[in-house]
Amino acid sequence: MELQGICHKMHAGLKDLSVTDQQTHKANVEYKFILDRLEIDLPFNLGQEIELEATGNIYCISCGSKTPKSYSQGHCFKCFKTKASCDMCIMKPETCHYHLGTCREDDFAHEVCFQPHIVYLANSSALKVGITRIGQMPTRWLDQGATQALPIMKVGSRRLSGQLEIMFGTQVADKTDWRKLLKGEADPVNLVEIRNELVEEFAPKIQTIRDEFAQNLEFNETVEYLEDELPREFIYPVDIYPEKIKSHNLDKTPVIRGKLQGIKGQYLLLDTGVINIRKYTGYELKVRAE
Repeated sequence: MELQGICHKMHAGLKDLSVTDQQTHKANVEYKFILDRLEIDLPFNLGQEIELEATGNIYCISCGSKTPKSYSQGHCFKCFKTKASCDMCIMKPETCHYHLGTCREDDFAHEVCFQPHIVYLANSSALKVGITRIGQMPTRWLDQGATQALPIMKVGSRRLSGQLEIMFGTQVADKTDWRKLLKGEADPVNLVEIRNELVEEFAPKIQTIRDEFAQNLEFNETVEYLEDELPREFIYPVDIYPEKIKSHNLDKTPVIRGKLQGIKGQYLLLDTGVINIRKYTGYELKVRAE
């Protein structure tokens, strides 16, 4: 079997959703491969020998032009420098500058930045705080390989969510250790208990941020505490975690082979090393499975 097309990040979804002990949503994670923006069932199974080959062709996922190098996960240099989706505020939402009149794309701001966002706690390699648009749950957690997640606040804009993330980040990490993530499951934590402690500790600062953003009458930048949300738990299709992490790089080695031992986040875990599929968005790949 061989497939060929332009690679995009895998689509992760949930199946067999259930509530355990009336306190936790628990579900298995399943993946679909994306080639040429078409969602297809994985062309391989756990335990199968697979091969990925980069043809050398890279295409911008925004304008479609051929590019010698990929920037910001699948863009040509021109789009990287001009598209709002490639601006620094995407990585650091607290630096959103729409209110200063310097946003690259007004439509993008209305479609993305001024949509409801969730501030959440998750457990990937360890406890972390993060933000995502409400429509990106649970995709954001699954892309990060989280085994637990809990929405804690719903807010009216990306910049507002970023301010809260920075605040909570003084007590909770906002990054995932990808190497630790791929070595096994993180030790479980009590997300509800941690949420309650954080909200109580930061109550005065949360009110200050709420009051500051309430002055913006153009957008409904409110803060809602999600005290009734239940934690989520996710089970990834992994047979064997690697003892040592070796990362494949298609730019240096265009053809990689190995037995598929698991999938977590956007990583394929092979017996020869791991590969981050999202990193190769825009690359033309040939996918083979025995």
